[in-house]
Amino acid sequence: MVHPYQKRVERETRQGNVILCSFCSPDEIASLSFRETFSRYARYNPIISKKETLIETASKPDANVTLAFTPEGKIVGFAMLVYSAPEERWVRVGERVMMEVSVVEVSREWRGAGISKALLRLVSDHPLKEDRILYMVGYSWTWDLDGAGIAPMTYRDMMINLFASCEFKIFQTNEPNIMMRPENLFMARIGANISEAVAKRFKMVRFNLS
Repeated sequence: MVHPYQKRVERETRQGNVILCSFCSPDEIASLSFRETFSRYARYNPIISKKETLIETASKPDANVTLAFTPEGKIVGFAMLVYSAPEERWVRVGERVMMEVSVVEVSREWRGAGISKALLRLVSDHPLKEDRILYMVGYSWTWDLDGAGIAPMTYRDMMINLFASCEFKIFQTNEPNIMMRPENLFMARIGANISEAVAKRFKMVRFNLS
């Protein structure tokens, strides 16, 4: 069954045509191929390396799994928007308030074609986005620095520019994993319908004061 808010676009790239599709269902994901385009490299292990993880996420409430795939059905990129995990501090902001862009990933062979920005735009184009705080956590140990061939702080700037294109801003936090390295970052987009009380609670939780 097609999700009522699903968007599907096709674009041409120098690597070939690619289809981008938001709110993919578990069945739609299951019909596509994942293994060939996301094989593991010596110094880089993608956060998501199994198609089953995408399928499981797509079955969660309000989740948006957005895929980029070839006309032949090979997944070459993906992004996911999900509610915070129960063990994370962000759930204290409020029930189903915080939604994380938990990953934006493009296969090495398909980078440089604007697919990441297109994936982020589609995954964050959620019908509830003005009633939610969308956020991302950037940990440098999850970045493909070897494949990108750039320094961590340069990669950080690239991530900032990517998320800023979808109205995300940098926010300070004392979350230990984020503070572990200077290049790590936390960005968020506060929906237009978020109340002052929730926005204040978001600030308190960022510094573990609640």
